[in-house]
Amino acid sequence: MKFNKLSEQNLSGKRVLIRVDMNVPLKNGLVGEDTRIRASLPTIEHCLKAGAGVMLMTHLGRPTEGEPKPEDSLAPVVARLSELLGKPVRLIADFHAGVELAPGEVVMLENVRLNKGEKKNNEELGRAYAALCDVFVHDAFGTAHRAEASTHAVAKFAPVACAGLLLSAELDALGKALQAPARPMVAIVAGSKVSTKLTILEALADKVDQLIVGGGIANTFLLAEGKAIGKSLAEAELVEDAKRVIAKIRARGGDVPLPSDVVCAKEFAETAAAVTKPVGEVTADDMILDIGPDSAKELAAIIAQAGTVVWNGPVGVFEFDQFGKGTQTLAEAIAKSKAFSIAGGGDTLAAIAKYGITDDISYISTGGGAFLEFLEGKELPAVAILAERAH
Repeated sequence: MKFNKLSEQNLSGKRVLIRVDMNVPLKNGLVGEDTRIRASLPTIEHCLKAGAGVMLMTHLGRPTEGEPKPEDSLAPVVARLSELLGKPVRLIADFHAGVELAPGEVVMLENVRLNKGEKKNNEELGRAYAALCDVFVHDAFGTAHRAEASTHAVAKFAPVACAGLLLSAELDALGKALQAPARPMVAIVAGSKVSTKLTILEALADKVDQLIVGGGIANTFLLAEGKAIGKSLAEAELVEDAKRVIAKIRARGGDVPLPSDVVCAKEFAETAAAVTKPVGEVTADDMILDIGPDSAKELAAIIAQAGTVVWNGPVGVFEFDQFGKGTQTLAEAIAKSKAFSIAGGGDTLAAIAKYGITDDISYISTGGGAFLEFLEGKELPAVAILAERAH
């Protein structure tokens, strides 16, 4: 797919509007984790160095359009960004009156999700964003699977629309992982619900050699194999779908390796006592909250042999340390592996940070939903519009 790249643009004296993804967790009015802000810096700094004035826009949380509340403001994000850039960043409460901007300056438009029509990809709003700039840069891979005014309509109407450094790198890395992957290819898809990831599991069953499932998804697959899972999180109505995924990958000589031992508790709590047992001994009042050590070793051995590893989702409730050992073992196996590894999704990034393996993953994707939809082979609307605008 051909699209204009930021690196090819003449930006001197230009007004550049960058759609970034700084949707970060806030705690007590401060940024809790700033990976996404730091990931945006190369594009911002490239534009400043080239002599542009920079306007940024991002969403934060899920506010109600047209009803601003103090907790929906980007003020804490702007404060952290100013620290990282080493220069003041102005927050623009209302851009409709126009934005004054000198070359070398950085401003942030207030949370785009507060603007009426943002989520519905309203054309007038897109034109209003586009009127602010000479060049629109899409650098928010995490939102590329959504057609919204700040990702799609604006790209339609801006004088020039191009992909930022981060978005270009994401598309290159994902292309490398999927188009001609080094074999064996192992995918880890974990999370609470099969329903949200069923289509991706089906798509991957055609592509990968081993499909490792974890979390609530693994419980549904255990049910499909006739195992008792007690009161664990699972989706009984999707058992047939899980069976189909297993049959599909086995028909190609691959497998869905399910846990032989698990870590259970009687309640879902930080203080819950963790008990390790074989899958066959799970009782009616057990909740499976992690894979056991034997299963973790088996999966680590599979990862050690891999040529490509795609990772989306922790295999247990790693936020509670007693249910984090499975995810930690997998994380360390991926870190040691010689495979090209690509990881994406918010919980996955949190696990990577927790276990200190950031530098050992070949590529960390900033996207969750977009990462999954790309793996699935779906067209990402915000990338498609950039391709349309390419000249």
